[in-house]
Amino acid sequence: VSTFQFKDRRVALDDASQSESPLLAKALRIGVICNNASLDREHPDAAVGEPLEVALLQAGAKNDLFRSEITADMPEVREVAFETDTKMMATFHERNDGYYVAVKGAPEAVLDVCTRAYADTEESRDLSAEDREEWLSQNNALAGEGLRMLAVADKQVSASDADPYEDLILVGLVGLLDPPRQDVPDAIRDCQRAGIRLIMVTGDQPPTARNIGEAVGLIGDGASEAVVPGKELRSADSLSEEERRRMLQTTIFARVNPAQKLDIIDLHQSAGMRVAMTGDGVNDAPALKKADIGIAMGQRGTQVAQETADMVLTDDALSTIVVAVRQGRIIFENIRKFVVYLLSCNMSEILVVGVASVASAPLPITPLQILFLNLVTDVFPALALGVGEGDETVMEHPPRDPQEPIVRRRDWTRIGVYSILITASVLVTFGIALEALSMTTERSVTIGFLTLAFAQLWHVFNMRGIRSPILNNEITRNRWVWGALVLCVILLLLAAYVPFMQTILSTVDPGSTGWLLILGGSLAPLLAGQLGKFVISLYAEE
Repeated sequence: VSTFQFKDRRVALDDASQSESPLLAKALRIGVICNNASLDREHPDAAVGEPLEVALLQAGAKNDLFRSEITADMPEVREVAFETDTKMMATFHERNDGYYVAVKGAPEAVLDVCTRAYADTEESRDLSAEDREEWLSQNNALAGEGLRMLAVADKQVSASDADPYEDLILVGLVGLLDPPRQDVPDAIRDCQRAGIRLIMVTGDQPPTARNIGEAVGLIGDGASEAVVPGKELRSADSLSEEERRRMLQTTIFARVNPAQKLDIIDLHQSAGMRVAMTGDGVNDAPALKKADIGIAMGQRGTQVAQETADMVLTDDALSTIVVAVRQGRIIFENIRKFVVYLLSCNMSEILVVGVASVASAPLPITPLQILFLNLVTDVFPALALGVGEGDETVMEHPPRDPQEPIVRRRDWTRIGVYSILITASVLVTFGIALEALSMTTERSVTIGFLTLAFAQLWHVFNMRGIRSPILNNEITRNRWVWGALVLCVILLLLAAYVPFMQTILSTVDPGSTGWLLILGGSLAPLLAGQLGKFVISLYAEE
């Protein structure tokens, strides 16, 4: 709680005490007893309940007003719970002279049921139309400063079943300062760069919502965007095309009730959008369930909200959602790279054997050598791709289509081109060794096997993004890739030089000339792949 606005003056909570102002004492008392939160007197920060109600209890505690002490003299006999239709809450308390009714709620709602207002003393006077306009003007001014506004009122009745929202006496306005977390503006900018549209849906008044939206960068300072009140919302089917376009372009919705949140979600889903919704209260549960991704608050969220949601934020931070989106994109791209890499490697093995068989030529690789590649050298680079930290620009790309498969048409094209490049390199190298250099079949097969193996190892660098730098990219920065390459090179050297491995895999020492062939043949697909990426990057987006 930051500010109290009475008829003739504004009082900051930290600048005055209840002893200086009878109206301040009355407003604090209403905030404390018309309340469902609980506060530990010894540890005021350890409170349980809605943040707004906890703030009212803490404001009372600063002035030695505690609910248990007040209700000991005025026992609560009835509570009228807050409802979205009335936007108010009331409690009845028994006194010697009847029943005291304490009411708090939305300023416009409380003003509608008040017939009188307190002056600067305990006396009250009738509310005229001009008075109401003045109160609403003061409310809008405070809301425009970013304060969440409540009005408090009371009355004396003779029976506990009396209508709580009739002939009330307005005490004043209560302004609560709820500044956004420092990480919110940066998180919003990250979302906007990533093509994620953020919409503020709040129960606060339009001026408060606009102030907060400007403070966090959701809308520009002094922007002309309209803040749409919830009363203008209807189901998506009942909106005209012009109304639908206006609602879809709206960034801030204010004074929204739980049913209207469902309308907002339905509106955007009917436009083909995927909706993630954050919430913390019991009333948010239907919207959390309807959204494509329901995200509940882990700290202040109710158990109902957490059980309904798909995700729970343990720190209640918007920036955590951004981190989750980033990591999700990285994981998906890593899976895609993993699949493209393995399929292109395995297809090249099939083509090498298939082309050689069709040409009635000696096989450049034996079945056991293929098994060795599939079980050893293919696996480790692929696994390393799966744990990469991702492209630094991953949050600058638009969201992908949810219906998009892991392996797209362009990926199948890449798989085909890469496998043909590797196959051609292996067959040419094998042919040079066997025919041009007249090497023995066993040695030529060894050269073909090692050319294919090293070509597949170097092929991992073809998995970088089209827009990524050639030397400093998500693949070259992945220490697991380098570890996998070192391990696989050692295993291949063992296969070429250790006697029992030579016996099993039918390999021999390729010799210096053979290693030159292997090096040149295995690097050719990498160089061709990198050249192709460079050319494509000049004309197309990834």
